[in-house]
Parts: sequence; structure tokens; C-alpha cells
Amino acid sequence: MTAADVSAGDTAWVLISAALVLMMTPGLAFFYGGMVRAKSVLNMVMMSIVTMGLIGVLWVLVGFSLVFGESIGGVIGNPFDFAGLTAIMSPDAVVGGVPVLIFAGFQAAFAIIAVALVSGAVADRMKFSAWVVFAIVWALLVYFPAAHWVFAFDDSVSAHGGFIANTLGAIDFAGGTAIHINAGAAALALCLVLGPRMGFGKTPMRPHNLPLVMLGAALLWIGWFGFNAGSALGANGTASLAWVNTLAAPAGALLAWLLAERIRDGKPTSLGAASGIVAGLVGITPAAASVSPLGAIVIGILAGVGSALAIGLKTKLGYDDSLDVVGVHLVAGLIGTLAIGFLADPATPTGAAGLFYGGGLGLFGTQAVSAFIVLAYSFLVTGLIAIVLKKTMGLRVSAKAESAGIDVAEHAESGYDFSQVPYSAQNIKSTIVIPAPQKEEASK
Repeated sequence: MTAADVSAGDTAWVLISAALVLMMTPGLAFFYGGMVRAKSVLNMVMMSIVTMGLIGVLWVLVGFSLVFGESIGGVIGNPFDFAGLTAIMSPDAVVGGVPVLIFAGFQAAFAIIAVALVSGAVADRMKFSAWVVFAIVWALLVYFPAAHWVFAFDDSVSAHGGFIANTLGAIDFAGGTAIHINAGAAALALCLVLGPRMGFGKTPMRPHNLPLVMLGAALLWIGWFGFNAGSALGANGTASLAWVNTLAAPAGALLAWLLAERIRDGKPTSLGAASGIVAGLVGITPAAASVSPLGAIVIGILAGVGSALAIGLKTKLGYDDSLDVVGVHLVAGLIGTLAIGFLADPATPTGAAGLFYGGGLGLFGTQAVSAFIVLAYSFLVTGLIAIVLKKTMGLRVSAKAESAGIDVAEHAESGYDFSQVPYSAQNIKSTIVIPAPQKEEASK
């Protein structure tokens, strides 16, 4: 395609969608930040925010090329094809009716949040310097290859793409495998190597700011419309279906999670509502353009109930996934990816038929194989990265720092003012100008 083939409407939609997806990472920072204890909130927020800088630079330098460059055996893109993005600055560099440059920006926001998601599993105890190194290495060795397998289609940006998209033919519209299963498996491996928090299973570790959690969930939901509907790369029918499904699935998951809590615990909670929204969003991500709105509600219900039940496994099995990245992103990602094998509707833009629409079990098998490949690769490679970092620079803050608060130890800051300095006439006068009393008029 050339510059003459660029659609102004489609380009405008992808520009807006890219901004919405980028907003999701600060939304994630609020979501995660409210879920930790008060002494860890700044560190939790910073892990997401620094990822925006790290992966933003890495994506421009080599990330886009590794994901969308000419495929080397269907495994990874050529790192030199688009290094620095200068090769796609030409107005004739077009994909699907939009400039390749904005497509690169859109996908950059995906890469950023995929890495940031992993941080929730290691809240309260991972050294900030170790997180910085981990984020860079994980993006290079795990996310970029997996994204190439899933997102790089033949004859899109390059002539040849990844093997899951083109050889297996699995359906993953916006990243159920490449992002959520990938991040969830990585979170499990990383928290196993890192070990549990001090007092895990014995000391209450309740969220310190539930309104912040709800704010984060709301920003994630809003941003997710760009995440899913933007993946259509155009203002068209596919985007319309993805948008509606991105409304329907988390709505169903929200209600399902609250009902599960009501039955199990006797009370529906705001944390459950926020978590249900995210579970539904994760579940519909791979299926946004391949199921009907009714199918989206079913996926949302399954993701909501499945994740609500799965988060209890960490206590039973003894792994400390601090903010339930495994229970929500891995579990809901698997549910959404596998559900396509049953609920894919041939009337949708993908045209695929699941088991319930007469398509047999072939599609389910393809979905299961692709999910297992990404899960296994991410878990094994992340585990190796974590072990190497643990043996070299160390992963964990000291016990003293963890007990006192990771914010002060790692950033010399606190999210809240915990000082007990009493007010006195001296410090009041130093900060407040008190006007002199006015003299009463003689007539009074």
C-alpha cells in the first residue's frame, strides 16, 4: 500500500486507540497501587511507570523490529529491519489503511502494559533495580518473541510472520496468549523464585486504598475499548463488535464475581467488583471479534467465576502472587482463549466456527496448543531469568526494608505523610501568615 491508500478515519481511530491503551498502564498503576499496603504504594506505582520509559525506548530501538520484522523461522523478527523506526517513516509505509508508524505506536502500548502486568506478583519485596533489569530482559527474551508468534501475520508489515498466527492459525484478536497468558505464567515463575512476603498467610495484607483500586479498574475498562476495538485497525464493523463485546464480557464478569463472593463469603466487595471487571476484560481480549455479544457475556461469566475461585489457590499451594496476576490474567486468559473453540460464531468477522456452531473440536485443539506453547515458554524462560538475576544482583530487598516499607527503602519517599510532628505556635507561624487583629472603631 501507499500513502494514497491511507484512510483518515481509520488512522484517527488507531491514534485514539493507541492513546487509550497507553492510558491503561497508569490505570494499572492505580489498580495495583491501591491493592498493596500503604508503605508500598509508591514502589508499586513506580514499577508500572518506569516500565513506560524502559519499554518505550526499547520498542523504538529494536522491539518493533523483533516483533514485526521479517520472520526468522517463524520465531523472531529480524532486529535490523526496523531498528530505530526510521524505515517506516515514509508516507508509503502503510498497513491496513493506516501508517505503519502509528501501528508501531499502538503496539508499543501493548508491549508496555504486558511487562507492567507482571509486577503485581512481586509487590512489597522486589528490588526496584532488579525490576528494571528484569523488565528489559523479559521484554527481549519473552514478550517480543511471543508477540511475534501471535501478532505478526504474513504480508502485513513484513512478508513472513510468526508461526502461531500463520502456521497454527490460532485466533487471538488482541493478546489473550501473547499478553495475558504470557504475563500470568511469568508472574508465577517470578514469584516462585522470589519467595513469599514476610508474614504471608499469617499477617493480614489488605488493600490500603479501595477507591484507588476502583479508579484503576475504571481507567482499565475505558482504555480496553482502544485495546480491543483498536485492534481492528479501522473504524469498521470488526471494531464495532469488539467494542460491544468489551462492554458485555466485563459486565458479566463483574456480576458473576460478586455473586460468587456473595455465595462463598456472604458479602459482595468493591475489590471483587474491580477484579471481576479486569477478569472479564482479560477473558474477552482474544475472542473480541470471534464471538457474539451473548458469547461475550458467557465468557465474562466464566472468567469472573473462574478467577474468583482461582485466587484462593495461592494460599493452598503456598505461592505468593501478591496481587493475583496468576489468578486473574493467566486463568481468565486461558478461559477466553479456550472458549473460542466452543463459542466462535461463523457470523463474526473471523468466520470461524466453534464446537457449539458445528465446527468440531479442531479449533479448540488449535487454541489449546497455542496457549500451552506460550504458557510453557514464558514460565521456563522467566524462571531462568529470575534465577540468574537472583544469583547475580539479587532480587529481593532486605528483611528490614521489607518490614519498614519498601517505599522509603527504595525511593526515599512515602506515599502518605506518616510524620507525627505536632503543631506549635512556631511551626504554624512559619507556614501561615496570620493577619493582625483590626482595631475597633472609636464609635464602637
